[in-house]
Amino acid sequence: MKRNLLLTFFFILFAFCSYAQPNNSDADYVKANYQKYEYQVTMRDGKKLFTSVYVPKDQSKKYPIMMDRTPYSVGPYGPDAYKGSLGPSSLFLHDGYIFVYQDVRGRFMSEGIFEEMTPEKESHKTKKDVDEGTDTYDTIDWLIKNIPNNNGKVGVWGISYPGYFTTTSLLSRHPALAAASPQAPMSDLWRDDGWHNGAFQLVGNFGFYPGFTNRQDDKPTQRSGSRLNFGTADGYEFYLNMGSIKNTNDKYYKDTIRLWNEMMDHPDYDEHWKARNVLTHLHDIKTPTLVTGGWYDAEDLYGAVNTYKTLVKNNPNTPIYFTMGPWVHGGWSRGPGDHLGDVDFGGPTGPFYREKIEFAFFSHYLKGTDMDLQPINAFETGTNQWKTYKTWPPKEAEDKNLYLLPGGKLSFDAPTGASDSYDEFVSDPNKPVPFYSDITLGMQREYMTGDQRFASRRPDVLTYQTDVLDKDVTLAGNIWANLKVAITGTDADWIVKVVDVYPDSTKNNQFTAKGVYMSNYQQMVRSEQMRGKYRNDISKPEPFVPGQVTPVNWELQDILHTFKKGHRIMVQVQSSMFPLIDRNPQQFEDIMKAKDTDFKKETHKVYTSKDHPSFLKVRVME
Repeated sequence: MKRNLLLTFFFILFAFCSYAQPNNSDADYVKANYQKYEYQVTMRDGKKLFTSVYVPKDQSKKYPIMMDRTPYSVGPYGPDAYKGSLGPSSLFLHDGYIFVYQDVRGRFMSEGIFEEMTPEKESHKTKKDVDEGTDTYDTIDWLIKNIPNNNGKVGVWGISYPGYFTTTSLLSRHPALAAASPQAPMSDLWRDDGWHNGAFQLVGNFGFYPGFTNRQDDKPTQRSGSRLNFGTADGYEFYLNMGSIKNTNDKYYKDTIRLWNEMMDHPDYDEHWKARNVLTHLHDIKTPTLVTGGWYDAEDLYGAVNTYKTLVKNNPNTPIYFTMGPWVHGGWSRGPGDHLGDVDFGGPTGPFYREKIEFAFFSHYLKGTDMDLQPINAFETGTNQWKTYKTWPPKEAEDKNLYLLPGGKLSFDAPTGASDSYDEFVSDPNKPVPFYSDITLGMQREYMTGDQRFASRRPDVLTYQTDVLDKDVTLAGNIWANLKVAITGTDADWIVKVVDVYPDSTKNNQFTAKGVYMSNYQQMVRSEQMRGKYRNDISKPEPFVPGQVTPVNWELQDILHTFKKGHRIMVQVQSSMFPLIDRNPQQFEDIMKAKDTDFKKETHKVYTSKDHPSFLKVRVME
């Protein structure tokens, strides 16, 4: 595979929040054509938020405002220190906008105490009732009244955490907010970046918080966070040697990171997380919105899909657009988007999005230009072509069940055997299944399309596959895993992966890494985890009864992928995916407080019989 980049999660996100790889011509253009100003904008409760404003030097006409609110710093600081590029892409820079960047409350040069995904309030009766919605309202109001030559229209955009702040901008409901684009937005921290159905996202979080934590008080600073010295490039060995999750504090953080401790104190989906679920507030939205995400976003796929679905459901008369492409987290904002790892997407996809979708959307709603944009623009992987729809999932998609059958078979035909057939494996948390075949320290983004042959050859991974397909099979929409299982312990994680198995005749492409062969390549299309104790209620964990057949159902999220004629569909089932997710001791307990000695080897069964069928509920496009 390609050489691993030893980047922590923070620095990956920080790079994404630049939104484009600035080139020298952009940097020169910014300095030649824009004047920078810095302000402390006062909120209704008296706190001041640091705001950088770049205004076109040509003052002969009025300009709309494009704003990005971020926890990752609006730097460089100082009126004579300029960003290398402005806006979501160079198209905006050269078309002429007023660009605004703001450090959100409690971050970098803004006053206040930062709160992880500040709980939104439904009513604001006093000036002390503040949240990100009111901070956005107060900022927009100040900009419209104080920045010369604005045309009275504001657009907001952002990726990842700034995508969440873009979503909360909708809750400002300011009349001047004319367009917004939440991109890969965090929506529900417990479900996006923290836990996936209760399985803790270890790699993504452990490396993130030291870099993110540059201050924990109300004192503005330009200081950045720090990076951990892992002392190795081998993340699998590092996290295995670290031991249980509580050792993150015992050995490393020493209880010094408040936001980390909040996560450790709230492993269940309790009121702490429910209050931070912004989806519950997305009603009475009038602002035209473009939601953007990537099929291979390892961080916030859930946020993009569910922000769109919630907005459409709750605001049927508001223009809501949705774009999903073959991208990693923020991958649409820069670069060609023509491949991921060994998988070729048939050509550039990023430029099309930036010009024909994102730029067209904001130009229409902020400048009144013509726009011919369908509600849904989705890239169909496998066939590598853009598709448009009126709704998502497409109404044409038909629900079907894809059954796990005895002998490692996979079929749309249900099992007929009445006996309790099953497959079993031994799950050893001290020898967990890796999430990726390469040696990597971080959350290597290529794992989302990575070859799964390394996993299918392990005895603790169950593999089921169809016969060679005699026609194309397109899955469009979300997938639900419905497993019937029995375990010898009292808790277990379950991971299901949907895999596209290439024919033996497949030739390497221009992106195939040295030593890799696309012949019989097992491309992961979608995977998702479920911590078994949350199978019935994510707020109230409960143990398994050893040996008892138990249903475990969870959503694998959405795809638009065609398994082409001559390929096979494969499903893999396993109980670890390390260190992407933390290890389950396989005993019912608070895993955040587990001891190193609590991790036990257990035997897991997956049933494949008529009486106890295991299957995936999928949506098939005929």
